Amino acid sequence: MQQLFDLPIDPTIRSAELREAIARHDRLYYVEARSEISDREYDALLAELQQIELANPELVTADSPTQRVGGLPIGAFRTVTHSAPMLSLANTYSREEVQDFDRRVREGLGIENPHYVCELKYDGVAMSLTYTDGILALAATRGDGQSGDDVTANVRTIQSVPLRLLSTNIRSATIRGEVYMLAETFLEINRRAEQAGEKLYANPRNLTAGTLKQKDSKAVAKRELQFVAYWLDTNDEPLTAHSLNLELLAAMGFAIGKAVRTCPSIDDAMNFITEWDEKRFDLPFQIDGIVVKVDALRHQSELGAVARSPRWAMAYKFEAKKAQTVLTDITLQVGRTGVVTPVAELTPILLAGSTISRATLHNEDFVQEKDLRIGDTVEIEKGGDVIPKVSSVVMSERLESSVPWNMPHVCPCPLKSKLHHPDGEVNWYCDDAGCPWQILRRLQHFSSRDAMDIEGLGEKAIEQFVEAQLLTSIADIYRLPERMDEILALERWAPKSFEKLVGGINASRAQPFARVLFALGIRFVGEGVAKILARAFPSVDELTAASIEQLTNVHEIGASIASSVRTFFDDADNRELVQALRTSGVQFISADNTVASQEFANKTFVLTGELVAMTRREAEENIEARGGKISGSVSKRTSLVVAGQNAGSKLNKAQELGVPVLTEEEFRNLLSNS
Repeated sequence: MQQLFDLPIDPTIRSAELREAIARHDRLYYVEARSEISDREYDALLAELQQIELANPELVTADSPTQRVGGLPIGAFRTVTHSAPMLSLANTYSREEVQDFDRRVREGLGIENPHYVCELKYDGVAMSLTYTDGILALAATRGDGQSGDDVTANVRTIQSVPLRLLSTNIRSATIRGEVYMLAETFLEINRRAEQAGEKLYANPRNLTAGTLKQKDSKAVAKRELQFVAYWLDTNDEPLTAHSLNLELLAAMGFAIGKAVRTCPSIDDAMNFITEWDEKRFDLPFQIDGIVVKVDALRHQSELGAVARSPRWAMAYKFEAKKAQTVLTDITLQVGRTGVVTPVAELTPILLAGSTISRATLHNEDFVQEKDLRIGDTVEIEKGGDVIPKVSSVVMSERLESSVPWNMPHVCPCPLKSKLHHPDGEVNWYCDDAGCPWQILRRLQHFSSRDAMDIEGLGEKAIEQFVEAQLLTSIADIYRLPERMDEILALERWAPKSFEKLVGGINASRAQPFARVLFALGIRFVGEGVAKILARAFPSVDELTAASIEQLTNVHEIGASIASSVRTFFDDADNRELVQALRTSGVQFISADNTVASQEFANKTFVLTGELVAMTRREAEENIEARGGKISGSVSKRTSLVVAGQNAGSKLNKAQELGVPVLTEEEFRNLLSNS
């Protein structure tokens, strides 16, 4: 009997079980907003599946949860034609025009009371999803309505987009909906940008659109985008009404609108509009109106479309919420890179559910264009923007004593350092390395999750330590474990929290060189650029010695980045900081740049299509480990092209030029034999 319990688990059966279980828990968490297991239990399921697939690459499927994030960034988005045009809704801000829409519908159909469906108009980016044999095959943006960009790799990272349909009846379908971002996600991204002294994003919709255009799906995954479905087309099931289609979409595994109401008359639709005009600011995401659609699909077909808009639907757009208050002062805020930003200090006022007392003014040009003056009564608004903005001056309330505001030329910090304004830039900068505001921001950036990820050293702790003069530079972080008595004497510190801090500091010493490079806060060197530099110059000594020409010779490193890197390492204080960190045990040599062999030396590879048994990143690392190089385009100098599934124009060009092409299986055999 004991022998039965020792039988090995069949990896094929177990991987299928795990895929099904993880997909179910993804739906519960991301679509239905509930959970049956803890994060730790979920992570254990995913880790088990990853281990099975790693040991058995042939078991990796296109709909596996492990395939949500791709590897190598793509070179360009291909254009695809929509199966049916993606129409744009006619918009109105007038309730009278909603009544007029109802009149046209009734006259067009020759009936007295057509039924409508009302939905929240999510403020995001329209997206079309195509499923073949139940698997997500294509995701495309609206584009011009006839064709759009293929952004499948990026959309696969969205957890609320099912990679496989739950329905057994519907296998081939086109689903349309909106990709959007939660308000708290947007605010957190802007908080990090502000902490880093970088430009803030205007609103969640713009950030969502920009994220979908990212060429690295790993960067997209970090933005935690959401998807809501609102349209279905399929031949696998008879479709009769929009309201029933929404129910079908939910059964297929999609999130549908938070509030959907079938209305037997336009008066009911008006009540829905009124209700959500008041409640919209309680939502965790942005909406900019209400969509009203004729419910019966045969009625939609009968009404048809005019130009690029359907006659059977319209969008009522909400007005932005506005309020007037007094601009009491214009202060300055300094970021970690020295960027100095003007900030409006306002008489506190309640607007759209929150009290507003400050708003960014972006830069000197913004203030001058709007002619903002201290003492002005200004109009602030909060519509599609999560962040309130100063939109205009109420000129009738302007004081006779008011004077135009001019950008100060000294830093607001205690050092009062001189500011400078580089030619061709809108920003002013403080270049004093001793500026306490910059030091605070640099410390926060260095210890942040995306950089050195030092547990126990959050923003509040850093502010405490700076105030107590325990931190005056980044290098001081690694001296904190020696200052236990001083730290324990501070408010809210106890032996356990100190122990956690020391553990976080010790763990950060193992962070790879690319992360350290990003953490240093060099201007224009984000996470992606840091990785590129760490691969091209696998030690800080090589990077420090690199000339402008050597830097710009690296693919994707332009003149601005090269100049910024050179300026950083030419500064004696920065070189001293690097040396102090190196002495503290921080990694300044890439551990993953070692070339295992030279079999692919002087050979250039191009990867195209979708790899199944490995990610593009893994394929790239295998090539580089054997001395080869990766290119994003095919030319006569290309040595080999590795073509995965659905390979496109690069495969065609390789065949035209006579460049050798390997299938993924042939490529894996080549690696095995090397």
